[in-house]
Amino acid sequence: MNQLKDATLAAAEAHNREFLVFSLGDEEYAVDILKVQEIRGYENVTRIANAPDFIKGVTNLRGVIVPIVDLRIKFHLDKVEYGGQTVVIVVNVEDRVVGIVVDGVSDVMTLSPDQIKPAPEFGVTLSSDFLSGLGSLEDRMLVIVDIDKLLTSDEMELVERVAE
Repeated sequence: MNQLKDATLAAAEAHNREFLVFSLGDEEYAVDILKVQEIRGYENVTRIANAPDFIKGVTNLRGVIVPIVDLRIKFHLDKVEYGGQTVVIVVNVEDRVVGIVVDGVSDVMTLSPDQIKPAPEFGVTLSSDFLSGLGSLEDRMLVIVDIDKLLTSDEMELVERVAE
């Protein structure tokens, strides 16, 4: 009986996923921890002429040129001054390394499948393609970002050109 219980518990835990939780304003977002390479403090970047406004520039990360994307601009949120809590989450997006600027990182959370609800449809005014769901934890709501879909293929081409 205990073996069956242990096997069931192990199977349930196998489907739990860990997410890095970050903030943009008052909202909390989450990204799959397996996509995160590292977290760094924001440092000035080298601007690239004629790059889209959401690409802040590039930085040299141990010999790798990494484009830096400001998620506030990408999500059409109000601009804020970068401060001591502003960080860059370095992620792997479709075999590319990209840095995303966020207001701050709070923690790592484990969510079970029943804690993740489908992303709502927002219609044509706001794309929900990059949202993989909403995480629900007691009184907290996490917007789970599908980092692979966050940048469209055209935008990824731009990111790649900027990184060259």
